[in-house]
Amino acid sequence: MLHRRRLLAGLCAGAIALVGPATANAALRMFQSPSGNIDCIMDGGASVRCDIQSRSWKPPKKPKSCPVDWGQGLGVDATKRGYIVCAGDTALAPPDAPYPTLAYGKKITVGRITCTSAVAGITCRNRQGHGFFLSRQRYRLF
Repeated sequence: MLHRRRLLAGLCAGAIALVGPATANAALRMFQSPSGNIDCIMDGGASVRCDIQSRSWKPPKKPKSCPVDWGQGLGVDATKRGYIVCAGDTALAPPDAPYPTLAYGKKITVGRITCTSAVAGITCRNRQGHGFFLSRQRYRLF
């Protein structure tokens, strides 16, 4: 019973962090592109994941090592290269609770990762210079 209470408390705290307003000290920071097509979640500066609702590009063939959804977004960790997301969940906000907008020309830094919003798309990179660029028309990993 105690294990269930701890699990439920952890799930509730996670849900509150996901839907609550982002603050400077929050473990999770969420934002969306001004177009509303890209939603991102920054995990305490350890990683960022951006998912895209509508795109004209196709990801490479899904690897056998990915048992769930493939190519719905991009991510980067604090010290590694950018990657294509393999996940059974989404970073997209619910339509009735959108994330705060990161205006064109603005950036957000959490820990070792900085994301920048531009008319062309969203760029996120770690301190080593690795990361990704994501837009409706194309993507790039570096």
